[in-house]
Amino acid sequence: MNNMHYNKYLYEQLLLEFGKRYIQEIEIPKYLKENINPNFELRPYQTETFQRFICYFEKEFSFKETPVHLLFNMATGSGKTLIMAGLILYLFEKGHRNFLFFVNSTNIIEKTKDNFLNVLSHKYLFSDKIFFNNQQIKINKVDNFEGANQNEINICFTTIQKLHGDLHLEKENAVTFEDFKNKKIVLLSDEAHHSQTRTKNNEQLETELIPSWENTVEKIFRANRKNLLLEFTATMDFLDKNIEKKYKSKILFRYDLKEFRNDGFSKDVNILQADLDEKERIIQALILNQYRQEVAGKYGIFLKPVILFKAQRTIAQSEQNQKNFNNIIEHLTAKEIKNIEEKSNVKLIQKAFTFFDKNRISANLLVNKLKSNFSENKCLNVNRENEKEKYQLMLNSLEDKENQLRAIFAVQKLNEGWDVLNLFDIVRLYTSRDGKAGKPGKTTISEAQLIGRGARYFPFKLAADQDKFKRKFDGDLKNDLRILEELHYHSQNDVKYISELKTALKQEGLLDDDEIEKELILKDNFKKRSFYKTGLIYINKKVVNEYENVKSFSDFGVKKKNIHYEIRTGKGKESDLLAEENSAYFIKKESRDFKIKDFEKHIIKNAISKNEFFKFSSLKRYFRNINSINDFISGKEYLNDIEITMTGLTTDLEALSNKHTFSAMIELLNQIENEIKGNLTEFKGTDKFLPNNISEIFSNKTLKIQKGSERENGQEEFLEDKDWYVFNANFGTSEEKAFVKLFARQISELQKKYDLIYLIRNERHFKIFNFKDGRAFEPDFVLFLKNKNGENLTYQLFIEPKGKFLQQADEWKKDFLIEIKKKYKDQILIFNELNKYKIIGVPFYNTEDENEFKRELFDII
Repeated sequence: MNNMHYNKYLYEQLLLEFGKRYIQEIEIPKYLKENINPNFELRPYQTETFQRFICYFEKEFSFKETPVHLLFNMATGSGKTLIMAGLILYLFEKGHRNFLFFVNSTNIIEKTKDNFLNVLSHKYLFSDKIFFNNQQIKINKVDNFEGANQNEINICFTTIQKLHGDLHLEKENAVTFEDFKNKKIVLLSDEAHHSQTRTKNNEQLETELIPSWENTVEKIFRANRKNLLLEFTATMDFLDKNIEKKYKSKILFRYDLKEFRNDGFSKDVNILQADLDEKERIIQALILNQYRQEVAGKYGIFLKPVILFKAQRTIAQSEQNQKNFNNIIEHLTAKEIKNIEEKSNVKLIQKAFTFFDKNRISANLLVNKLKSNFSENKCLNVNRENEKEKYQLMLNSLEDKENQLRAIFAVQKLNEGWDVLNLFDIVRLYTSRDGKAGKPGKTTISEAQLIGRGARYFPFKLAADQDKFKRKFDGDLKNDLRILEELHYHSQNDVKYISELKTALKQEGLLDDDEIEKELILKDNFKKRSFYKTGLIYINKKVVNEYENVKSFSDFGVKKKNIHYEIRTGKGKESDLLAEENSAYFIKKESRDFKIKDFEKHIIKNAISKNEFFKFSSLKRYFRNINSINDFISGKEYLNDIEITMTGLTTDLEALSNKHTFSAMIELLNQIENEIKGNLTEFKGTDKFLPNNISEIFSNKTLKIQKGSERENGQEEFLEDKDWYVFNANFGTSEEKAFVKLFARQISELQKKYDLIYLIRNERHFKIFNFKDGRAFEPDFVLFLKNKNGENLTYQLFIEPKGKFLQQADEWKKDFLIEIKKKYKDQILIFNELNKYKIIGVPFYNTEDENEFKRELFDII
């Protein structure tokens, strides 16, 4: 192995061997993206996971191992099962038909069957219909691979315990060791950290005579060099040197909970500790939970927030908790609600009661809502093994409107394999702790892991440009909807326990000590000015692209160049490889051009019918001026004027068969489809910018900022006496701070021409949208300048400081700013005689080209 690869993890080795850019440019196959449920849009890290796998699977390099054994070490909630689904599709196309999914828990088996087999489930991961090369493919659940349909996807679901037993006891209709020798099988191991006993104990492979789970997996995997073993887990113990040694060359992707949380894909976790008795703690949790539902309803979001009540050790404790809870709900009074309002000094609880007051939800009304929402039939205890089948279906569908459950009572059953998005509160109904010397004990670590399961983000969005799967209010912590991005863990006020829990949560990656809150506040003197009260900012909108201007292939970038199709003859010869004289078999072929309009229409229509993309409903969406398939065939803007260059024997070309015509048409349509899809944009930004009140767009915010980062220093002292800067601080990058200092040096010059000058930092207050594809852009600053000459003309300039190293990745933003400048060069937007605006986009600012930027800025204004 190359020295630079020595002692590195596999994912590090791949980056060294191929480079990050090469891997990021690997194209995800169209069949993979199109056969995944469109409701599950691939996230950037999931795309990168597939790119790394494709690189590993298709490329040759010195550290590649055969048979292929890889580990995906990915955070709880990051979509490991979606990665499995995508890999099944990819490997099916590569010739694999048989997949064995195994895990240690039956409840995970049932959940995964729902993901892979149940088309009616909202968690089903594949498209309603799976197509490869225009052929529909089915997914079959099988007990073994004997007689399995080798033209379809066959999945055997089992627990590691059952797999181990079936193989060693050779049960009827179960998988056998022979299956793994005679057929190439992809092994998908979930929660793979449970099958590492041999490795942890440092047992040698050659001395293992006693069968174990780990031995069994190794044996069936190595039975055939074409088998694959793909393991998935969030919690592999890499601090164990034996585990690390085994997996160092196998970890293809590592994405821990801290990274997952920092990227905004999880809820934020808050510990709500209170000096309350158990009953009061339960009522406080109920109030907060109901507040969430009311906030969601106000903004038109369907949400049924769930509470988990956690018992310490026994089922009996959990069942008693449920009885106590039912009793609390049955006898709940307005006085008890008022007691919490008066007693609690928690800001969030007080915010909830302020919300209730504003929305006329009295204590009596709140009691009625809680009695209805948390009635006995909406509570579930999930501890008894013999009732597992009954409750598993309910747990897997907690987000569904038809599922009325609001309260879950558990001990340990939900610590793994529970994919719930609408769990927002966990109430700890015991006070003991098992930590020692400030270190968290096993119970506390288990609690932290449970919190990790509840931290899965509840997807929602209010605007088309928002990512429904990411937190939206890290930069606006006071926003009402922030409560939908937070999980609360309700505990007694025990300083030692809270300290131990925080330690465990930090280890899990759910808490970050390095985050601090900063207040961004509009200056009082600015809020008194008429510009704040009556001034405007012009912003465009993101809209669905209706393709109203598309009237031909060329509008989608389809070039009407001839495609080439070769007619294979099937001719050849046999020759002696060792003969001194050896030559290729020469076949004389020629090429001719054929016009589509000369083909039989029934052949063209038959080829069109084989491709889902060219169904009339699909065509009509993109080409609104066609009224039938015949228009598409005979229109000169579409198929009519296209030609195909065919190469073949003269006899084949002179009497072109229907078969060859059909095959050529299929190839042509596939090429057209790829060109169109390469230019499709689901959204676009409107050309028209509309007025919005300054006072409604810009407001005070509480921001989360990394301690010690360049953003922590907000230039407060420098900006304190700058009336032209409307906020108290600038928590931007060093580049953004440098721009503000440059601007400060130009004020005296600008004041000669303008009597109104305001520079406003855009801390996620507004977005503008790229004309071409609707991509959202948040310019770092907007500058307002009003002429002194009495024209009532205000210049509105979008400004974006950008470091050199980022400019290439954000080139589209620069182009968009230039487009704005060109489009509005001669336009003045008139709101009324006192409010006239001119919109301008300014080229990127960076410190290295500061003088050039200054010259361009003054040329513009």
